[in-house]
Amino acid sequence: MEASANRTNTRPVAFLKKDSLMTRLRKNMSSRWQLYLLMLLPIIYLIIFKYVPMYGAIIAFKNYIPTKGIWGSEWVGLKYFYRFFESYEFVRIMQNTLLLSFYSLVAGFPFPIILALSLNYVNSRFFKKSVQMITYAPHFISVVVMVGIVLQMMDPRIGLINTLMRYIGLPTINFMGMPEWFSHIFVWSGIWQNVGFSCIVYLAALAAVDPALHEASVVDGANKIQRMWHIDVPGIMPVAIILLIMNTGHVLDVGFEKILLLQNPLNTSASEVIDTFVYKVGLASTAINYSYSAAIGLFKSVINLVLLVLVNRIAKKAGQTSLW
Repeated sequence: MEASANRTNTRPVAFLKKDSLMTRLRKNMSSRWQLYLLMLLPIIYLIIFKYVPMYGAIIAFKNYIPTKGIWGSEWVGLKYFYRFFESYEFVRIMQNTLLLSFYSLVAGFPFPIILALSLNYVNSRFFKKSVQMITYAPHFISVVVMVGIVLQMMDPRIGLINTLMRYIGLPTINFMGMPEWFSHIFVWSGIWQNVGFSCIVYLAALAAVDPALHEASVVDGANKIQRMWHIDVPGIMPVAIILLIMNTGHVLDVGFEKILLLQNPLNTSASEVIDTFVYKVGLASTAINYSYSAAIGLFKSVINLVLLVLVNRIAKKAGQTSLW
């Protein structure tokens, strides 16, 4: 009897708690409806362009034929995944993708931090603003224009670099025709284009560092290098860790448009990556295979997700800032 009485007594309490929660939510939404309205637009965008297309990932497990539709096509399971893993191009494509990705990550990660730390100690306001404008500007150049600039600079006949090399007596080099130069051109042109824009986040993090710490360190006789290392770097480290985790989640995304525009028959052995291969298989090939390209794209997304979760867990175990 007591147990049944307890069960009957707990039900109203649970319903009351749920009702009070809904009441508070309704009051909160009615009082701050403008914020919820602003939040509605990005939510709709995520649902339409991020979650709804996940339905189409089913074709990676089917022999998709457009006339039959997704559900009418034959189910083939992991056939196209095995086809990609067993293809002779798999090793080369993965090597190129990982090389370009980790090269970009390792080479490009410290430069925005160094630029932000340097600008933070510049006393001349005019010089600081000029450097910021000059370094930010390339970010707003479109990929097509930027690739055009790179190709003109690297041209073996009229390019600026080869012209200077001829002037000092060195032989000219067909940079875009030599596979060993492709990764360097791709990575360092990307650093040049994005380093200024990327340092904005670190400048904002440096602005949040307590000035009293710098004042105390100056009194103790610390120079600028010591203040950078012991005050500024620990202050921006949480932001750097978060950005590193997020960049790791895009390891297999190395910039489809830029690579495709820089690619030519002479450097394909070093420039063929997952994204360009998916494009060629799924759209540019005479024998279009939607299921095969979808399987490769799904494989890439799963690997990115696994790396994101893994690096986030490592950062959390190490006592650093994490995404969740």
